[in-house]
Amino acid sequence: MIILAIIIGILGGFGGIGIRWLIKFISDISFPGPGNILENILAIPWYWILIIPVVGGLLVGPIISFLAPEAKGHGVPEVMQAILLKGGIIRPRVAFIKAIASAVSIGTGGSVGREGPIVQIGSSLGSTVGQFFHVPTKRLKTLVGCGAAAGIAAAFNAPIAGALFAVEIILMDFAVAQFSPIVISSVMATVISHTFEGNLIAFLVPKYELASPYELIFYFILGGIAGLVSFAFIKSLYFAEDVFDNKTRLPEYIKPAIGGIIMGLVALLYPEIMGVGYETINLALKGEMLWYIAFILIFVKIFATSITLGSGGSGGIFAPSLFMGAMLGYFFGSFVHQYFPLITASPNAYALVAMGGLVAGTTRAPITAIIIVFELTNDYRIILPLMITCIISTILSSRLSRESIYTLKLLLRNISIKEGTEANVMETIFVNDVYTEKFNSILETDNFSQVINKIIKGKGPDFPVVDKNNNIKGMISLKDLKEYLYERESLQNLLIAGDVANFNFDMINVQDNCKSAMDIMSKYDFEGLPVSDRGNLNKVIGMIWRKDIQDAYQKAIEAREITSSLASSIVMKDDLPQVHFMEGYSISEISAPNTFINKSIRELDIRARYGVEVLSIKTIKNKSEIIKAIPSADYIIRKDDVLVVAGEIRNINVLQNVD
Repeated sequence: MIILAIIIGILGGFGGIGIRWLIKFISDISFPGPGNILENILAIPWYWILIIPVVGGLLVGPIISFLAPEAKGHGVPEVMQAILLKGGIIRPRVAFIKAIASAVSIGTGGSVGREGPIVQIGSSLGSTVGQFFHVPTKRLKTLVGCGAAAGIAAAFNAPIAGALFAVEIILMDFAVAQFSPIVISSVMATVISHTFEGNLIAFLVPKYELASPYELIFYFILGGIAGLVSFAFIKSLYFAEDVFDNKTRLPEYIKPAIGGIIMGLVALLYPEIMGVGYETINLALKGEMLWYIAFILIFVKIFATSITLGSGGSGGIFAPSLFMGAMLGYFFGSFVHQYFPLITASPNAYALVAMGGLVAGTTRAPITAIIIVFELTNDYRIILPLMITCIISTILSSRLSRESIYTLKLLLRNISIKEGTEANVMETIFVNDVYTEKFNSILETDNFSQVINKIIKGKGPDFPVVDKNNNIKGMISLKDLKEYLYERESLQNLLIAGDVANFNFDMINVQDNCKSAMDIMSKYDFEGLPVSDRGNLNKVIGMIWRKDIQDAYQKAIEAREITSSLASSIVMKDDLPQVHFMEGYSISEISAPNTFINKSIRELDIRARYGVEVLSIKTIKNKSEIIKAIPSADYIIRKDDVLVVAGEIRNINVLQNVD
């Protein structure tokens, strides 16, 4: 893993250098001139400002639509999706297509950043290296994190921020066991960037000063405003995406050109919003900007970035967030410094701090935002106001919108990042393995007194109401009876179970998985559900309880961690057909029985029928061995597959003798 981390760090460092060179190359063609890109844009005829973004859109649209749709947008959600749903597998071509598409988008004036593309390129390289060496899924995800860390480190010359970005945003796990490789990749990318480009300075950072302790009050306020602007940016971006994706009936490859037309029209008035915008940020950091221009540029940048990405352009949201932060901080700093000159620093100090505040508010990664700005300044005096602004911005933005600018995109695809692992594991546990056949039921003809007595003696707070043939009629919960308990004596012969039963509920079938059961329990606020028979969906054959599902989930998590490690060792040691890991238990390789061919693991129900766990599957494809660790329940077993199974030796022997 250390060697692979070094390789990925080197590749990520060169990837960052390569895309910066490519962006500059296309920018020089699009906006030729002796100055920086902003000076060159201001010097060219107005009609070129309209034409060039359209040409860029016409090039980017077909590249993304026909070669790699994953390269559309800002890239980080696609990396997160690959980790959550695909075990870290990213197609190798994504790195190349993302580099081309993003360089064209940015180089022709698209209002996006280069950091997101660098992250996706680095992650793609990390995934490709891992796939080449047949790394197990758990470690492959770590290598994707290594690539993301290398990308951020190469973009900002900030190795600490790169490592934290990977664990805080990409992997979302500060306790990740393979943290060391991520740090090494981040450091190696920084070394490569330093070696070939020197001490690259993205921003002309001013010397920071805290004029007075009272000034911290203004940073609290700045954090709140940054949170509001972050929320506005998130909502604007996804509103634009919704308009272009669902309300614009045009081919996908044409939409970026439409975005280019709108961008060109806006840039005629405010050319500062074209490209990554570092030149304009530096003007704010040097204090060479008018406060009202800074205020206007906040909202123009939100609009321009939303249009560029919403229409299908390729680029990141990191640089636009820094741009908005610098403009917001400069405007706010100008205002407070005018009225409180003795206790406040100059406006450019507020611009620097607000850059971190906007990044924190949009990404919900305050630690990464704090460290990035700190590494840019190398000035410890900025830490206190920076921490205050970033944390307040994150809190307020989170209150207004639960999802970050990254996770909201996944949520719109019906992918819940926060519940992904739990849901995936729950789907592999079936009701048939967890429910209990012993349960207490209430007859629909029982009087109120009998109902109370059965509930007092029974297990759990929820009881199925059935007829004499055990067909479900309703549900009774303790909470349903609260209003009747005070009149128990007078009602005992007047009410029957059918009168107080709740008919608003869903049953669960033995063939369903536990995720479905938990969803129904959450929907109706039940602790238990009646389980129906396969043939008769109205007949109750048992109960499944939330606590039993949670216990089964915990065991499945522990088993997954153990079996994943054991599977990793098995696939590395082909000369060991059997490994004993405790008395009476072993891991063995067996050829797929003939009766298993063309059937799914779910259909065969190997765990329930034979008492063994399928750890991985080796299959021959295109004359090379492919290893699938922890295969899904829907995997179809093929003729030449070799099953790596774990369990009691006697159960494995039975499985080996199956025809």
